[in-house]
Amino acid sequence: MPEINKDFKGQTVICTFEMTPATATELMEALQDAYENCIRHQPGFLGAGLHMNDAQTRIANYSKWENRSDYQAMLRTPEMRERNRHIATLCRGFEPVMYEVMGEF
Repeated sequence: MPEINKDFKGQTVICTFEMTPATATELMEALQDAYENCIRHQPGFLGAGLHMNDAQTRIANYSKWENRSDYQAMLRTPEMRERNRHIATLCRGFEPVMYEVMGEF
């Protein structure tokens, strides 16, 4: 699991996925497979965590990258474009947002 540190100078991305319990397991498996076989091998990837709520209606993903351009380059790879098209069929929507750490406690 990535460490949260306000002195981190790279890119933090938090992505949330909305789905139904009927697709929750398949979506989580697709995300785990994407990280295991594609994302973690991309330049600039530092670490990530996947979290699912108890109701199986939301997944939150936290990832860290050396910089914004590394994350954006990963999204543009043919493999991730194909994977994201499949992931989109398993959820109502997903939204990756880039953040800066402003505090740690």
